[in-house]
Amino acid sequence: MTTDDTVAARGTAAPPASPWRSSRFRLFFTARSASLLADGMLMVSVTTSVLGAGFGATGVGYALAAWMAPIVVLILFGGVLADRFTPQVMMVGADAVRVVTMLVMAALFAGGGVRLWQIMALMGVSGAATAMFQPGLASIVPRVAEDIQRANALLRVSESMATLIGPGLAGFLVAYWDLAGSFVVIAAAYAVSAGGLLPLRRLAAAGAVEGAPDKGGTTDGGTTEGSADKGGAVDESDDPMWRRLATGWHEFRSRTWLWGVISLWAVYGLFVFGPSLPLGAALLTEQHGATGYGWIASADGLGTIIGGLLGMRVRPRRPLVAGVCAMFFFALNPLAPALGWNFALTAATGMVAGCGFAFWGVMWATSVQSHIPLAVLSRVSAYDIAGSIMVIPLGRALAGPAAESFGADRVLLFSSAVSFVLLAAMLCVPAIRGLARLDRPTRDAARDPGRPPAQEPERVRETEPAQEPEPAREKERVPEAERVQEPGPEPKRVAGQEASAAAEA
Repeated sequence: MTTDDTVAARGTAAPPASPWRSSRFRLFFTARSASLLADGMLMVSVTTSVLGAGFGATGVGYALAAWMAPIVVLILFGGVLADRFTPQVMMVGADAVRVVTMLVMAALFAGGGVRLWQIMALMGVSGAATAMFQPGLASIVPRVAEDIQRANALLRVSESMATLIGPGLAGFLVAYWDLAGSFVVIAAAYAVSAGGLLPLRRLAAAGAVEGAPDKGGTTDGGTTEGSADKGGAVDESDDPMWRRLATGWHEFRSRTWLWGVISLWAVYGLFVFGPSLPLGAALLTEQHGATGYGWIASADGLGTIIGGLLGMRVRPRRPLVAGVCAMFFFALNPLAPALGWNFALTAATGMVAGCGFAFWGVMWATSVQSHIPLAVLSRVSAYDIAGSIMVIPLGRALAGPAAESFGADRVLLFSSAVSFVLLAAMLCVPAIRGLARLDRPTRDAARDPGRPPAQEPERVRETEPAQEPEPAREKERVPEAERVQEPGPEPKRVAGQEASAAAEA
């Protein structure tokens, strides 16, 4: 099934409205696009500035590591705080910090005599702000868009375009204007992001889990309140940080499809994502020159745009299966430079690889955002991000020594083989293969179809003591006149009288 017609064919509700009809989504899309553009510019501006200041490639590595380390360390806390104070508050605060950081960076380079430790400190602050910003992205999408798949597809297209435009814009500003000026433009982009998010301050009420009672109450579904996995939302206002982290971890590990994908994705990051970029770039530059490599990278970017556009239209019943099948094309990415394919074939390979990766990203984001309750979505997303990115720097660090020992082409051949094996392993996991698409986000953890079915009987047993005895409920449904004539409260006779009354009516 490829379009929204699949919904109508099953006789269910009409497809969700287009995200563009929501003014809140348009604001969020503008904010996110500006933030992505700033992120794309930042790496080029920092690399150019550090090299221009005379700190060499080692200084570049230290600066980028100073930015990455706080993200890895603080991303889980960012998820907790986003669920505690709402994603919008954390994201606006993070953007404000990044605006100040970039302006200070611009001032340092404008004044001259900048030190490496100053750059590292500012990049560390920027990385910490990014750790506070990222987890809220997943939980804000269902709050601003009814059709979360199309929303994710539009955001993926925006990300692809920012990846293409951002580095080029930064290089243009550094070459034809001023190095400090590039940081001013980055600060302005983060300011636009904050400005787009500010009007979304009422999302806390709009995104609250429906039917969430006060502590000790019951949800609208009649289940007993007590924990996030037993129906409805929980009042966590008094819970310490560690308990909130534990709740997020529980929600993460209770879904086999979720931790199964992330576990395999971590191995994928170590053996595929890690070596592919540095070794692939080196081999492609050697085979096709710097200009050829640039065109191949552009073809990859074009493929990600196409993949995002496909994600807007294709609506498979099993989104993770479709996404994994699309990712098989990405396994060709390290294979092309390893086998030394010609320029045209390599560029075509880059395009289909980018398309597959982007389509997978849409399917994965939509699955997470539709199956995880909003009350814990930021924390679960933080575990998702942490598991996905933690090992990639290690893979890149080991790529060089591995290439020296075995040869870059053999390492990339190994990466391609591992890619096929890991993707096949995902399809072999029943929970991943069987996860169905949801058109509306899950607001109640107990009703999440992605949860193991064993959770349901436990929830029923908890609610049974609070229910009335069956005879009493039957007796209440009998009209008053019939209860007067009833000689005894025997449930069978009551049921028979109900049937007779229904027949007479």
